[in-house]
Amino acid sequence: MPATEKDSQPGLFRPAWTLAQRELIRFFRQRSRVIGAFGQPLLFWILFGAGLKNSFQAPDWSQMLGRPLSYQEYFFPGVAVMIVLFTAIFSTISIIEDRKEGFLQGVLVSPVSRLAIVLGKLTGGMCLSLIQAGIFLALAPLMGIQANLLQWSAIFGFLALLAFTLTALGFVMAWPLDSTQGYHALMIMLLMPMWLLSGAFFPGGESGWLSWLMRLNPLTYGVAALRRLLYWDYPLPVSAGLPSMGVSLLVTVIFASTCIGLSVALVSRQSERNVR
Repeated sequence: MPATEKDSQPGLFRPAWTLAQRELIRFFRQRSRVIGAFGQPLLFWILFGAGLKNSFQAPDWSQMLGRPLSYQEYFFPGVAVMIVLFTAIFSTISIIEDRKEGFLQGVLVSPVSRLAIVLGKLTGGMCLSLIQAGIFLALAPLMGIQANLLQWSAIFGFLALLAFTLTALGFVMAWPLDSTQGYHALMIMLLMPMWLLSGAFFPGGESGWLSWLMRLNPLTYGVAALRRLLYWDYPLPVSAGLPSMGVSLLVTVIFASTCIGLSVALVSRQSERNVR
């Protein structure tokens, strides 16, 4: 019996997982990417933690911990988010390389759905982010942060959502570009300020223009949610730099949906860029 058009479609899961596997293999074959995505945030954590520990003024919510909060401990969730962000950058910059090599054009003319292409890229970036962030989070007991199995499950579940979101954001940035230099320029102008103004590097004030920028920054809610999950047993108060868990999850989900929707729309759009 001849195969129908429906039977000839490759489906969604298999193409997406194949593209995700390609990202994983490609990443671990390039040692410079491993070092750049994991080594640089780790170096920042060590150097900034040592250099700013004497000038750091702990936020008011740290009083709920019942012990002094060092700068390295405060900076710890921010570095985990930075690792996820850097991994998203390195995994999506390959879109530009794939277009130059002709691989992307081959995928676009195949019967694979556009959603599968997007999910493959995003899943690969998410898996890489979880691996590297998980290695770093293993240092949590050294900071006095203790977590049970349920708590770790929630932490990694949220990190998966955040990694998916940031990889989708990188996808939206990389797709229209033709050069890696342009991508790095956008990274310096957009992604790094997003991280710096997320409460990851320094506590946010309760008033003034800086606190409003932090409130408008979607990454603020990602850092805040991870911080609250790490301090699961402590009733941390709501502040400008530390939104509630419910609000943080809601904003992150909305931001993720927006970035994924834009990614699919860009891939589905008929343009000369998709065939060059």
